[in-house]
Amino acid sequence: MSGPAVFLDRDGVVNTAFVRMGKPYPPASVSDVEIPADVAPALSRLKAAGYRLIVVTNQPDVALGRQQREVVEAINAALASRLPIDEFRVCYHADRDACGCRKPKAGLLLQAPLSDLAQSVMVGDRWRDIEAGRRARVAAAILIDRGYEEGCAVEPDVRVGSLGEAADWILARVAAKTRSSV
Repeated sequence: MSGPAVFLDRDGVVNTAFVRMGKPYPPASVSDVEIPADVAPALSRLKAAGYRLIVVTNQPDVALGRQQREVVEAINAALASRLPIDEFRVCYHADRDACGCRKPKAGLLLQAPLSDLAQSVMVGDRWRDIEAGRRARVAAAILIDRGYEEGCAVEPDVRVGSLGEAADWILARVAAKTRSSV
């Protein structure tokens, strides 16, 4: 088992999601990828604190024939070249496939190498991310609240406005835990 991880949804957390009619969508190509200004510094701080950074992302447009797997992989490679991400775990299935890896199921978080889930955190922008974190029994599930129309039926441990705020919360929690064990 490896150490603690911060599991990160991709679209809407690591890169900007494109919102149409209140619903988020992934970038269609590498040229559409936008990384919010606070993402790289937030990830660097988490990495320096000893977390593995693992992107866990549903990409159902591949199964639905609206996107090519190669484009998803190119987007991931572009993100990896600009950010300190350790690993990408991708579910290419649609809901109809009933696979174990599609969030809200926990399969992507439970793949080898298995992280210390009791010390890990899930950061997402949709209810599926929070539910996957709950099912994997991570220490905390953080919602970056983007105001999507679907809402969040599963209550997160905390709601924040950005990945930078999520990193602040995670690192403050670790610092508090360290202080209380001394």
